[in-house]
Amino acid sequence: MTTTTETEPAANARPEVVGVVVPARSWRHDLRAIKVVWHRELIRFAADRLRIATVFIQPALFLFVLGSGLSSITRTSGSGFSFRTFVFPGALCMTVLFTAMFSAASIVWDREFGFLREMLVAPVSRASIVIGKCLGGATVAGFQGLMVLALCGLVGVPYSPVLLVTIIGELLLLAFTLTAFGVMMAARIQQLQAFMALNQMLLMPMFFLSGALYPLSRLPAWLKVLTRINPVTYAVDPVRHEVFAHLSLPPLIRQTYDPGVTWDGWHVPVGIELLIIAVIGAVMLMIAILEFDRAE
Repeated sequence: MTTTTETEPAANARPEVVGVVVPARSWRHDLRAIKVVWHRELIRFAADRLRIATVFIQPALFLFVLGSGLSSITRTSGSGFSFRTFVFPGALCMTVLFTAMFSAASIVWDREFGFLREMLVAPVSRASIVIGKCLGGATVAGFQGLMVLALCGLVGVPYSPVLLVTIIGELLLLAFTLTAFGVMMAARIQQLQAFMALNQMLLMPMFFLSGALYPLSRLPAWLKVLTRINPVTYAVDPVRHEVFAHLSLPPLIRQTYDPGVTWDGWHVPVGIELLIIAVIGAVMLMIAILEFDRAE
């Protein structure tokens, strides 16, 4: 007959449970979460070499195919002005527009494959995840816009440091606003196909109603109203204004192709246009945070 020694565990003894301590949320953790999400977006972009290589295709079509074709029918002979120069600001904003909106699709992708839920259980605020996504998408979109901006010398736009720095700042502001808008849309969409379909439905009207391909002067009344309520209009116009400010053009050409945005005859200053984009971006970010918090 055997006896149980003191060192032998009892048959009905329960295993010891190790407690897990979850650190409390703090602003340092939120900042680190923003950095991690932002860095992840950059890693995904750097790994997608095809996406980087194809960034020039659409802008090249608008600049050198559409721009050259329309130059043959526009009355700019003898002025030294090419319609490609006019289209260039629109091509820059188009690159940022499409890239920023499609960057938000990563949220739907992460939700489908379960990675988003893993981020949500982290001891950080969901606002930090949204802000990290917006900053990452804005950085990627701004970088692709910078790649297209390098082509400015081919369309008659000078490589002026002041011009380049100003345009980069304006493109980054537009990129953040559009990424926040895309994240807001993606907050409750469950399937990537539905998000892409919604993107296509919104992107083309926003682009064509921004004045990227035609001057904002002498438009029909109904088209003038649509261009004024389109937020992208207030991003294209400052970029075009900055480009034309560094060109020596006749007053008639400048007045025709760079008339600016007007509200009932009042010319909207560039500062007000940029403020509109910034306010829209802040509003879209807040809505995205609220929608993101309710959806999960």
